[in-house]
Amino acid sequence: MIVATNTMKYLRNFLLYFSVFSMITGCSPAPDDLNFREHGIVFCSEGDPSTFNPQLSASGTTVDATSYQLYNRLVEYNPALGKLEPALAHRWEVSNDGHTYTFFLRNNVPFHHNKIFTPTRHLNADDVLFSFSRIINASHPFHQVSGSSYPFFSSINLAGIIETIDVINPTTIAFHLVNPDSSFLANLATDFAVILSQEYGQYLQSINSLDFIDSKPIGTGPFYLAAYYKDNYIRYKSHQEYWAGKPRIEQLVYDITSKSTNRIAKLMTGDCDVSALPQSSELDIIRHNVNLELQIQTGLNVSYLAFNTEKPPFNRLIIRQAIAHAINKKAIIDAVYYGSATSAKTVLPPLSWAYDNTLKEYEYNPTKARKMLAEAGYPDGFKMTLWAAPVQRIYNPNAVKTAELIQGQLAEIGIKIKIISYGWSVFLNKLNDYQYDSVLLGWTADNADPDNFFRPILSCSSLISGNNRANWCEPKFDQLLNSAIAHNAQVDRIPYYHQAQQMLFEHLPVVPLGHALRFQVRRRTVHGLSLNPYGGISFRKVYLKPLQEK
Repeated sequence: MIVATNTMKYLRNFLLYFSVFSMITGCSPAPDDLNFREHGIVFCSEGDPSTFNPQLSASGTTVDATSYQLYNRLVEYNPALGKLEPALAHRWEVSNDGHTYTFFLRNNVPFHHNKIFTPTRHLNADDVLFSFSRIINASHPFHQVSGSSYPFFSSINLAGIIETIDVINPTTIAFHLVNPDSSFLANLATDFAVILSQEYGQYLQSINSLDFIDSKPIGTGPFYLAAYYKDNYIRYKSHQEYWAGKPRIEQLVYDITSKSTNRIAKLMTGDCDVSALPQSSELDIIRHNVNLELQIQTGLNVSYLAFNTEKPPFNRLIIRQAIAHAINKKAIIDAVYYGSATSAKTVLPPLSWAYDNTLKEYEYNPTKARKMLAEAGYPDGFKMTLWAAPVQRIYNPNAVKTAELIQGQLAEIGIKIKIISYGWSVFLNKLNDYQYDSVLLGWTADNADPDNFFRPILSCSSLISGNNRANWCEPKFDQLLNSAIAHNAQVDRIPYYHQAQQMLFEHLPVVPLGHALRFQVRRRTVHGLSLNPYGGISFRKVYLKPLQEK
């Protein structure tokens, strides 16, 4: 359903229909008992997770559904304090030469159990070894399970960073690095660095059902998976023995609702308590509803147009520059984001301590763009494809609309664009064939380290992992990133990141478009829910309190 220009009037009419429809059919997940709404939370999610193991996916939808609900990491990043904090490791030590990171694990951390498995022990160092060996060791029995794709870890070349992992004793484990890496701890705090159960893995080997480790998950997190019906809902239940204290809600339901207008409607009727990814065009409606509260976070993300730099004519810098001069970013920000984003000069957001304030930008200048095309031998332009993601994302609320705007802008310089958009899973699979000319994508920070904005999407290792959609590999760029992480002090790292940003400006594998604000909407009865600027949502501390209570 498309939001009309008069959004307020449209949604009021839609809500009238939706209220009647829900009375007839019901639209909430079926509760286990009549008191579910008093003891549970319903989250309106935009889609199904591709897996229940975030190691295997870089999808925000998958991370939201899995990382903080089912699992824990060795360390976590506290965005409010701007620092790393203990999680499954209660403390850690770094050797003087920066090569060894030793983690001291908590005692008495229990795993979940499910219908086929009940653990006989608590978390220990073998589980940490199992979790990371699966990722970096191609001969590990679980490495090839579920497609053997570890996009984030492949993009940062984790297998090349870690030399060995040693279990010192049941509660102590050491990671030995090939070279010092100041981003290593931050990478262990990402949504993807979750700890699995080695004992569960061994049991699955004994029954020859290795793929269950990703579809019937066992973790240490605050909730366990109770039921999943694709395109309908996911039900989680409280992990009563959770090491950090059991959650304040008994159940958590993810109501799979793909259309944003439907999610907002369910919030207004009380069928959902929290909703993901409200569209910018819906913000005024949310603000005017006394039962809803809009949470806003400064965006640590970027939306960009990536060229297939190995495909003619986009392998020529002058063509990429001409297109950059023909794109009116302000028009896109106004029409797609409704002003809730800032124009991007580079992939790194201005909030980052490594951002280069002196960086130039490709100005919007169609006249200059036409001259450059003529100089390149295309006075009448050419035809090209622009692929647009079919799903809403924090960094781009409507990629298809963005594509349509760029289509109109480039038509002014003679370039005829064919917009291509498949279903999400098909879209991702087809991207791996690199048959596109250009594609609209983006990136949301997994941690506060600036390396996270460069290495996962533009390094040579990210080309191997499939995250580098620009099909661009520049060894000098990688060397700048490696030189930066070889230093611990920010002041020593900044010059390398400034040079990296300048190199991206000069080579232009991608055209940065915007940095979006991050939004989350909840009913005012929901408390304890924070908005994480670095990734997944967590419901561990969430609880319900009627509005009349003070």
